Amino acid sequence: MLKPQLHQTSQSIKTLIPWSTTKSFVSGEILASFPINILNKNLRQKKNFRVHYYAANSTKAVLSSTEKSTSVKAVVTVQKTVGGTNLALTRGLDDIGDLLGKTLLLEIVADELDPKAGTEKPSIKTFAHRGRDVDGDTHYEADFVIPENFGEVGAVLVENEHHKEMYVKNIVIDGFPHGIVHITCNSWVHSKFDNPEKRIFFTNKSYLPSQTPSAIKRLRERELVIMRGDGFGQRKQFERVYDYDVYNDIGDPDASDDTKRPVLGGKEFPYPRRCKSGGPRSEKDPLSESKSTFAYVPRDEAFSELKDLSFRGNTLYSVLHAVVPALKSAINTDDGFPHFPAIDSLFNVGVDLSPLNDKSSLLNIIPRLIKAISNTRKGVLLFETPELLQRDKFSWFKDVEFARQTLAGLNPYSIRLVTEWPLKSKLDPEIYGPPESAITKELIELEIAGFMTVEEAVKQKKLFILDYHDLLLPYVNKVNELKGSVVYGSRTLFFLTPDGTLRPLAIELTRPPVCDKPQWKQVYCPTWHATGSWLWKLAKAHVLAHDSGYHQLVSHWLRTHCATEPYIIATNRQLSSMHPIYRLLHPHFRYTMEINAIARDALINANGIIESSFFPGKYAMELSSVAYDLEWRFDRQALPEDLISRGMAVKDPNAPYGLKLTIEDYPFANDGLVLWDTLKQWVTDYVNHYYTETELIKSDTELQAWWTEIKDVGHGDKKDEPWWPELKTPDDLIGIITTIVWVTSGHHAAVNFGQYSYAGYFPNRPTTARAKMPTEDPTDEEWENFLKKPEDALLQCFPSQIQATTVMAVLDVLSNHSPDEEYLGEKIEPYWAEDPVINAAFEKFSGRLKELEGIIDGRNADCNLMNRNGAGVVPYELLKPFSGPGVTGKGVPYSISI
Repeated sequence: MLKPQLHQTSQSIKTLIPWSTTKSFVSGEILASFPINILNKNLRQKKNFRVHYYAANSTKAVLSSTEKSTSVKAVVTVQKTVGGTNLALTRGLDDIGDLLGKTLLLEIVADELDPKAGTEKPSIKTFAHRGRDVDGDTHYEADFVIPENFGEVGAVLVENEHHKEMYVKNIVIDGFPHGIVHITCNSWVHSKFDNPEKRIFFTNKSYLPSQTPSAIKRLRERELVIMRGDGFGQRKQFERVYDYDVYNDIGDPDASDDTKRPVLGGKEFPYPRRCKSGGPRSEKDPLSESKSTFAYVPRDEAFSELKDLSFRGNTLYSVLHAVVPALKSAINTDDGFPHFPAIDSLFNVGVDLSPLNDKSSLLNIIPRLIKAISNTRKGVLLFETPELLQRDKFSWFKDVEFARQTLAGLNPYSIRLVTEWPLKSKLDPEIYGPPESAITKELIELEIAGFMTVEEAVKQKKLFILDYHDLLLPYVNKVNELKGSVVYGSRTLFFLTPDGTLRPLAIELTRPPVCDKPQWKQVYCPTWHATGSWLWKLAKAHVLAHDSGYHQLVSHWLRTHCATEPYIIATNRQLSSMHPIYRLLHPHFRYTMEINAIARDALINANGIIESSFFPGKYAMELSSVAYDLEWRFDRQALPEDLISRGMAVKDPNAPYGLKLTIEDYPFANDGLVLWDTLKQWVTDYVNHYYTETELIKSDTELQAWWTEIKDVGHGDKKDEPWWPELKTPDDLIGIITTIVWVTSGHHAAVNFGQYSYAGYFPNRPTTARAKMPTEDPTDEEWENFLKKPEDALLQCFPSQIQATTVMAVLDVLSNHSPDEEYLGEKIEPYWAEDPVINAAFEKFSGRLKELEGIIDGRNADCNLMNRNGAGVVPYELLKPFSGPGVTGKGVPYSISI
């Protein structure tokens, strides 16, 4: 082996290594790795020599006696695939590349320009060769000799020489006088054979645009150009392009007229935008995309392998592609349950899947749901007993629980204060009939006899309402034409009792005029009379179906998943990955685009789970568009503003968090305000560290473009609304960011992770009503049958067996925490840890979240708080920050990851 000779005079490296003249190297190539390593070894810690490697766009490699140099080592951590390594499926050429030390081409870029020439300093390139495996990852190592005047590292460019992508976790460069350089990547690096563009990774130090080191300004701009794409063509799986499109992929018009759906987004059906995939258009409807087996999301938005395996192996994918078909084959009927013991049997006997040919695969796919498979391979799908049912089998039957769950249940976002009397519809009476409510003053005063008049109750803030009247009434006749679906416009009135609990007073159900029939409306109240008591139970079932549909379509899907996707797109298009606000927001966007893509494919799509099992049926997504148009405002996504807008709180500088709650024992609001304040303080500390003066907000071109794009494009159908916050001061930014991170964390946790606990026993929260009220234009036979066996009327109103079991399986999935879930404040991001001020702020943030755990435990143990404590009552834990994996009914992840 040749040993390099060191000379004091300038000399071409060709003289040192003669065979370097035998061929000209292709772009990015250097000499075989072992001579270079020997050269580096001899030069390590030497001071009077300088090495320039032969590489594209680099200067001629020379040794100079006039400049000092430093030898540094770079270690790239690459995550192994589940099969073993990233090479498991691509042996051959890629293995040879590894053996030759040609796996990853690294190019170190200085952060500042050459002060004399005013140009970028030559970058330094070399290949990283495969090293050892550490903690399940593979290390790739590279040695560099860095001239003394190189300065600090601004970025590293990476080219993947393999034919298959690699997941690069981080790059660590050791040996610089100023310390170790950390570069957090956590990104898929495409093969150069798919795309010759090198990946850009910046160091962990964050910069505002105006503070960007001079030599990496061009790379900062280039990165954003790549992320935006050119707006043309169909996206490929390895790409990281973020662009906007309307919801034109929910229907499948080419399959049949029955699966055609309107495009959401635009003047007729306003809606947030989704990520553009650029797929081909439908032949029958040019406004829609044709159905595809590939749902594009930018590559780094896809699930990690651990999440993907857990998700596909234990949750939604498995339920949609294995369990639902299995249930349809096993049940094969649209009938309801014949009696209540048949419902109970789902938890103690199970669903017989014996008609299936392959049941063993289901055992591997969904171990949580499959509780037993007998020796004869007779498959049994046995559901876990929800906590609600474990604590009180009859709680769903009780009015006190019906009312309590409006404050401490799955959908605490709909209850609002009654501020005007009498109740009156705002819809056109020429179309929908008389606007006056049938809930009269006399009826209410009879129900609250001895307490106060209606006027006094309104004035003293004692009346509350679930009001789905005007939202649903325009859809009543259309939905009622669908098979097995009945809906009404509804109002449900509650009275706040002296002990702080709500008491249901009345339910009004309304059907607009149809054909030759006039408007029909009727009021039902709790009563000791047998007939009235059963009618009340049926009315509650209808209202609960309305609340379940609104919860899933609006409180959950629209306000968290759907509204957040434009924030993610704008953040990646307009904020550089070195921008401090990008790095603050990034954990809050993890996996959201992937779960949204899965939802469009199998949950909210035409004839998907939502349409087939929830009351709006084929009009479900259209209804969510109407709700977006009528109700969604960015400013009211902030928890304090949401509570104020619903009359559930008023501003009070003397009250905790500046708000006085209208109902003091409102578990969601009580816990939520602590979490909101904790998030806001963390965001405040973070923002004020980087924006020390107002002018920095105004001059931040990336930040201003980000906020403009969210308003004008991502939520472009509402761009002219006057309620959009301005972005001129640090306080403006704090309010905007806190709202976004609350939606992705606290709001989503409150409406998502309790789904199986509260709705796993579906009589507590039926998702649809299949039968009209017995009092709506009954025939003599219908009325007689109701009087003889009212229980049958309730069972016929509940979802069918296939609807109920399908939803139960899906809700089990949606309530599930992945093993790699990232909870608020649990683990610091590397970018934050390197800054002492941000590190200290995060420690304070994490500490306050741990305090919240104790606060919630204390509140749940307080017998005076009857909306969260009592015999058989499920304690309110949905906003407890931390949780283990599985269905736990608690835990607040950073992001909408399920």
